[in-house]
Amino acid sequence: MQEVKKIPWLITVVIFGSLLVFTAFSSRKNALHSEKMIFQKQVALQKFGFYLEPVNQQAGIDFHHLAPELDPQLKHIEPQIASMGASVSVVDFDQDGWDDLYFTNSRQGSQNALYRNLHNGKFENIAAQVGLANVNDTATGVSMGAVWGDYDNDGYPDVLIYKWGKPELFHNDHGKRFINVTDSSGLPQWVNANCAIWFDFNNDGLLDLFIGGYYSEKLNLFHTSTTKVMPESFRYANNGGRKYLLENMGNGKFKDVTEQYGLNSTRWVLGAGAADLNGDGYPDLFIADDYNVNELYINDHGRRFIEVGRQAGIGNIPKSGMCVSFGDILNQGKIGIYNTTITENGILLQDNNYWQPEEITSSGGYPHYVNLAKLAGIDNAGWSYGAQFGDLNNDGYQDLYVANGFISAKKGTSYWYDYAKITSGNKAIIEDARNWPDMKGKSQSGYEHDKVWLNKGDGTFEDISDKIMPDITYDGRAVAMADLWNRGVLDVIVANQHNIPLILKNDLQSHHHWIEFDLRGTISNADAAGAEVLVEWDGKKQVQVVTDGIGFSSQNSHRLHFGLGNSTEVDRVIIKWPSGKITNIVHPQIDRLHVIREPN
Repeated sequence: MQEVKKIPWLITVVIFGSLLVFTAFSSRKNALHSEKMIFQKQVALQKFGFYLEPVNQQAGIDFHHLAPELDPQLKHIEPQIASMGASVSVVDFDQDGWDDLYFTNSRQGSQNALYRNLHNGKFENIAAQVGLANVNDTATGVSMGAVWGDYDNDGYPDVLIYKWGKPELFHNDHGKRFINVTDSSGLPQWVNANCAIWFDFNNDGLLDLFIGGYYSEKLNLFHTSTTKVMPESFRYANNGGRKYLLENMGNGKFKDVTEQYGLNSTRWVLGAGAADLNGDGYPDLFIADDYNVNELYINDHGRRFIEVGRQAGIGNIPKSGMCVSFGDILNQGKIGIYNTTITENGILLQDNNYWQPEEITSSGGYPHYVNLAKLAGIDNAGWSYGAQFGDLNNDGYQDLYVANGFISAKKGTSYWYDYAKITSGNKAIIEDARNWPDMKGKSQSGYEHDKVWLNKGDGTFEDISDKIMPDITYDGRAVAMADLWNRGVLDVIVANQHNIPLILKNDLQSHHHWIEFDLRGTISNADAAGAEVLVEWDGKKQVQVVTDGIGFSSQNSHRLHFGLGNSTEVDRVIIKWPSGKITNIVHPQIDRLHVIREPN
């Protein structure tokens, strides 16, 4: 009997000992990992002067994105279809001078999150108490993104949540709560949207809406009567969702003027950006299309839109257009357009684009573009989604952050071979999900590191991705930039599919100078969306545009941030308002934020 009693005791000793060994090993592994990160940061600070450090825990941001659940008929390729929905938008919703963050979720029953900036380095999720949390269900659809815009010019940004489902518009009640005004707004009943932006296309002082459909609005992906939901082609698909141009009528209602204004194509829209690209004072529209060529619509003085992509040199080669971002990488005072696509070495080489305007034709009234991405070294990022330009080290040149990675599932597996079999099929095969091979948990362009490209000031960029931030390989989607802690430094926020976001605090050690602008329209729309700010200093000049939605499922801070390098003076600032008014500021004070109201 004595020996029988000893057996459990021996087992306990062995188990306890094993746990001690495992704990010691894990602790040592974590310690080594921490030591590696500390060393990497020290090297980065010494060489580049800044480091992007994840601070989710310190900031109190514990959000986790969940992908949507689809009709059982689509389960075998659900990771492929439901591969989007993680988005982030930066907004000062309560107008307290500190940027807040809004993340969308995509699983039925999941909650969106509005993180209020507490001014002390921390954030608090208040979405539930202000009415912006519970918006995801099978009946009305799930969130794909959100864009903020002051559509009634009352001084507080309102929010449109675009969905695979019913778009929902919430009115901001002075930063205290949000009121759902969808039913009285005139918005469409159902759009499988992956894109939306606010812009004032007719310059009447009221923000209008553009919503881009991805899957056809005729489909309900949660209860579908057909499996013919996929693109009909991988090069020239036209069976996607329709576009919506919704004119703000000024009484809380929006009017669908899409057909009247010529936005009639049904390509698979993933990104859009609005800016005055031909210098006539009206915002034009660049649209990134998946499975097709991109579209460039020139605004004919608020009367109609004319598609000139092919003539302008950007609509010739079909690619997988993902996002639209604006930059001035050469400091020439010209708005360039960055457009992400897909590259998988040895399989698919599409390469990202940076369209630099060369000239504006006198006859057609549209710019002509040349693609500088390969020359600049910002062409190959991987399976890219969101991207944003911003001067991360304040040296006076805009750098570039690109989010990468499609489906990170079983390591050592690849769905590319199965994918290739489908791409070689005809229309009837490709568009029917029943014909697509079961993914069986395979990865596809997964475990990719995001790209951080440093602008060297000579028209080229240096890839510092593995030096400037930890080795994190989530499936990146939306990217936004903001000065979250009001330090005169751009931080980076990345929304990751089916995962936590990255809150990357910019630990900038250089003593470069900077200047920021927050524009407020009076005659123009209150957000001053579409306004251009040109800063001239030390023989350089750089232009930036106020946008209400840019990139992929993202929105940057309303403020415009300019790095100035070692310069201690700005010569001149020229602000071109949507109304046509011009504001000139001579020698503004540097190292501070300037809130500028449009003169009326």
